[in-house]
Amino acid sequence: MKTNNKKALSIAAILTAAAGWGIIGVFSRPLAHAGISPVQITFIRCVLAAAGMGIFLLIKDRSLFRIKIKDFWMFLGTGLLSIVFFNVCYFITISHTTLAAASVLLYTAPCFVMLMSACFFHEKITAVKIAALISAFAGCILASGFAGGEIGILAFMTGIGSGFGYALYSIFGKAALKKYHPFTVIFYTFAVAAAGLLPFSGLYDVMASLTDDVKILFTGIGLGLISTLMPFILYTSGLKYVEAGKASVLAFAEPMVAAAAGIVIFNEELNIKNVCGILLIFFAIVLLNIPVGKVFFKKR
Repeated sequence: MKTNNKKALSIAAILTAAAGWGIIGVFSRPLAHAGISPVQITFIRCVLAAAGMGIFLLIKDRSLFRIKIKDFWMFLGTGLLSIVFFNVCYFITISHTTLAAASVLLYTAPCFVMLMSACFFHEKITAVKIAALISAFAGCILASGFAGGEIGILAFMTGIGSGFGYALYSIFGKAALKKYHPFTVIFYTFAVAAAGLLPFSGLYDVMASLTDDVKILFTGIGLGLISTLMPFILYTSGLKYVEAGKASVLAFAEPMVAAAAGIVIFNEELNIKNVCGILLIFFAIVLLNIPVGKVFFKKR
């Protein structure tokens, strides 16, 4: 397959991953209403994602379980420093400020990705990337409904921490993909994350909640497979042929989908700010995927 085709498929994979993350509220809200805490919801996501990928690898190719001990730091990075760290920071943030403000702080991640990618992978910080990042971030603010207001220092610090932790997945994941298959990266990421969360999960309570109600059980499975495993498979695979900085901006499609899902499924209000936000995010995605030079500069 030609490189251009692989890149196009990778972009499509990242956008689909963002859509999968965007509908997470469809699964997480019923679990939260059932009394399952945010940390426990994250634990469910990680365990089911690791189990699903593990079963798949047992059937498909057991050799993909093999990693070198010296490379384990990569999965500590994707699992503990990214998945666990950003979730814990994010949950602290939403307990001290609005969900909208927390989501805006979380989406400082592409800024960190762009800077770290320039340092570690020598990716260029172009005018197009900066313009797309500004457009997407502004769109996120509008789509989330965030309208300012005071944010305490703790919420601000943990919010920025969540963005930084979120960004680390692209960085460590990109490094791991140079040596391992995307499925290997995903399995060890969630296995390490689940192990890190186990002491804080209240395992007995989680099991009781899932087994007491069949609907809650299937909701948990949907969370683990549809809004966790599938998106991470697509996003991690996409990182193979798309720059980490560009991929992180493309993932801004997540709040766009989340806003749409809230309107369609939960009958949330749609206003002009939401529409403008969605359009700005869409513009950023288009901007990153058109030959800008051909649009603005004609050959003479």
